[in-house]
Amino acid sequence: MPWYEEAVFYHIYPLGLTGAPKQNSYGEPAHRLNTIFPWIPHIKEIGCNAIYIGPLFESVGHGYETTDYKKLDSRLGTNEDLTNFVAECHKQGIRVILDGVFNHTGRDFFAFQDIKQNRENSQYKDWYCNVNFGGNNSFNDGFSYENWGGYDLLVKLNQHNPAVRDYICDVIRFWVSEFDIDGIRLDAADVLDFEYMKALRHVANEVKPDFWLMGEVIHGNYSRWANDGTLHSVTNYMLHKALYSGHNDHNYFEIAHTIKYVSGMVGNNLKLYSFVDNHDVERIYTKLTNKDHFHPVHVMLYTLPGVPSIYYGSEFGIEGRKERFSDDSLRPALNYEDYKEAVENNPCTKLIAALGKIRQNTPALCYGDYKELVLQTTHYAYARTYEGKTVIITLNNGDNDVSMNLEAGYSPEYVGALTGERVSVNGGRIQVRVPANFGEIWIPEELCSESFAPIKTVEIEKAPEPVKVIEEPEQEVSEVVETAKSVEQPKEESKKEEMKAETKPETPEKVVVDWNKTYEEMSVEELQEAILEKMRHNGPVTEYMLGTVRENTHHGSLVSWVRSFQ
Repeated sequence: MPWYEEAVFYHIYPLGLTGAPKQNSYGEPAHRLNTIFPWIPHIKEIGCNAIYIGPLFESVGHGYETTDYKKLDSRLGTNEDLTNFVAECHKQGIRVILDGVFNHTGRDFFAFQDIKQNRENSQYKDWYCNVNFGGNNSFNDGFSYENWGGYDLLVKLNQHNPAVRDYICDVIRFWVSEFDIDGIRLDAADVLDFEYMKALRHVANEVKPDFWLMGEVIHGNYSRWANDGTLHSVTNYMLHKALYSGHNDHNYFEIAHTIKYVSGMVGNNLKLYSFVDNHDVERIYTKLTNKDHFHPVHVMLYTLPGVPSIYYGSEFGIEGRKERFSDDSLRPALNYEDYKEAVENNPCTKLIAALGKIRQNTPALCYGDYKELVLQTTHYAYARTYEGKTVIITLNNGDNDVSMNLEAGYSPEYVGALTGERVSVNGGRIQVRVPANFGEIWIPEELCSESFAPIKTVEIEKAPEPVKVIEEPEQEVSEVVETAKSVEQPKEESKKEEMKAETKPETPEKVVVDWNKTYEEMSVEELQEAILEKMRHNGPVTEYMLGTVRENTHHGSLVSWVRSFQ
């Protein structure tokens, strides 16, 4: 099996973690990357066996405005530092993938600088999209060009140009030969040209066995990007959103629907990159209305189909709120010395470490078929079955304990991997109690590893205070309905309004799509309505689906999304 199918990733934004200056002076190298070395044993200790780190290469600011693809950012150190970092990770059994920012470059990139100097006579004038020497830009260069995301600082590469493709393919070969990396996460993959991605996949197949290409895709049909010809995997933003909002709304129907919807797109064999936060979105601990939901959210992250990832610092339960003009709070500097005892003392870190060990020792969580067992708004159970062995996951997002009677495998006994509780199988079923705001992974006794150390986050053996226990019926629930039912909101008016704003976006006035236009000619509003019309052909459009469309206001991303429908 490829290594990435059993991976648990640790995601590092290195300029943030190391406290690098916000702007690059291009001065003498500062060896900040070396300060990450002490984190490597911690990453291994919490059960991660792969690192996604980036952006790393020379840039002027946040890292995504590349100046030199073959030189480590001066604020982080030298190429030798990166070579040594990857070697140490490999020594400790950890794979490494880097950020590949191949959609655009910064203005200090050599090809753009040549255009500034030589204008129409530049041999690189066709390296970028829509360079027009009769126009101008916000930097007053005397010519215009297509940018990325509305920022002239990010100059969009012409991916149809064979010279550009050859150069980027050579960059990948260089990264492997120089640093011995194991894969690349492609930035803004949802707007990359498909022939361009096929060329990158060809190089990936050439440079190293099981070299992994994973793409950042926010909206659309994931199978359009992740398949045998382009990328191995993409980011599962749909599951990301469902995991936190399904808990905030006490609505497991949303999560279950998302799992089925995504599975219908990509099938059961493709492993998407799963996460609950990253360098572009708020920390999970900030997003959760009830902080106790940190537990069931992460149990699901590690047990649902996909390749799980932890964003640096989130294993400690730190906060991070997205601000209007800055992502700095999402990308903080952390001192390892402040957290070196976290696995022993921090409940959040204890949980992540336990889940990491469980996943690494339970193949069913990597390869098992998914089956829904019980589904209610506040409690949920599903199974992962591999090679005839069934692992059962139980979740509860409510404030009362619940009792579940569940179909089980053929083992005579199941063990709660997080608590150590044992339950016997009677008549092919198990009866378990799931504490409030909790999740458990029930593993057949014969598959339990000695490395599973129950974290005892709740006292299972001790009788709790009288609570309302909801008895689950013996039979399995029916299929998930398309539209999840509303549930009671928190009593505090401020929370109620906040959740309403998040889950029930206002519906704008009806936009009529002019289908005679090309997608590029359509406005953002027309593209949104075109996507919704295509969705309606496939079935009911839920509030969640409507919200994801309305939240996306980037023209290029919407064009890629509407084209992803078959």
